[in-house]
Amino acid sequence: MATKAEKGKDGGDSSLAKKKSRRPQYSRFSQQELPACKPILSPGWVVSIFFTIGIVFIPIGFAALFASERVVEIKFQYDQDCVPAKYKNDMVAYIQSNDTDKTCTRKMPAVSATMKSPIYVYYQIDHYFQNHRRYVKSRNDEQLRGDQNNTADCAPERFANNGQAIVPCGLVAWSLFNDTYKFSVKNKTVEVSKKDITWKSDREKKFSSKVYPKNFQAGGLIGGGKLNSSIPLSGQEDLIVWMRTAALPNFRKLYGRIEEDLEAHDQITIELQNNYNTYSFKGTKSVILSTASWIGGKNDLMGIAYLTIGGTCLFLAICFILMYVLKPRPLGDTSYLSWNRNASGGGLRRLNLSS
Repeated sequence: MATKAEKGKDGGDSSLAKKKSRRPQYSRFSQQELPACKPILSPGWVVSIFFTIGIVFIPIGFAALFASERVVEIKFQYDQDCVPAKYKNDMVAYIQSNDTDKTCTRKMPAVSATMKSPIYVYYQIDHYFQNHRRYVKSRNDEQLRGDQNNTADCAPERFANNGQAIVPCGLVAWSLFNDTYKFSVKNKTVEVSKKDITWKSDREKKFSSKVYPKNFQAGGLIGGGKLNSSIPLSGQEDLIVWMRTAALPNFRKLYGRIEEDLEAHDQITIELQNNYNTYSFKGTKSVILSTASWIGGKNDLMGIAYLTIGGTCLFLAICFILMYVLKPRPLGDTSYLSWNRNASGGGLRRLNLSS
């Protein structure tokens, strides 16, 4: 028999072990014993789910493709076409020179079908990496919202030659797109509206109505367009559109809207100022006129994706039906599942979806 000392020692060891135990306090939550549904997907349910997805997705895909086909779009790439012949071998010198005439008048492709207003005018730039980390970070949102002297993170475009803060600062604003477009049809000018081409939340919350451009593009190296110093940042809609940086290297941004219809076979004449330098990085520039549908602009990808997923689900449903008919496999007894065997202790609720 153990002595009292041994018993006391054993009791002390057991109490010490109990104190050092890392076992969590028992609860039905920690042991995953709360009531739960455990669906058992039988062949009937699997086939029904695939059929439902296919029946729903395929009509949506056709509707999206039909809507995309109804969008009328005209695209005109002008970066090469608007360079004089003598500068074809040195286009960078042409675009950087202040003595060369940047005005370019060309005929756009004829309107293929009637374009109902509003007609959206976009500019598209390819091979321009607006998503580069150093480029995206070179801006100060606090300054845009009202703190005019805050130029943190705006390097290298923080201060002008006079030592004062640049407003708006940073490379994103400095590289503002500055090509301009004028359109005419049958010698009649087609007006382009730039009102409300930005998000309302951007105009009201991200760009202050009390901050005005200051010392912008006043340095020795001019990056892009200039801003009217008498208009607050909230009214500089071209800037606001540009400051919403693109995620991909090929992107298009809204330039304006045409609030009148264009008839089929109309010949559009465009007079543009080819100011923006995309030649240094071998980029391209295009102007696009496009109508819109309920899915936006012309985009077949959404319809193709829905049709692909819907068709795949229908194909799998048919395959499962054939497998079930030709080589049926009996279902197991669900009463042997762990949550059904221990239903009284575990508290799991059985949901049998077998057919």
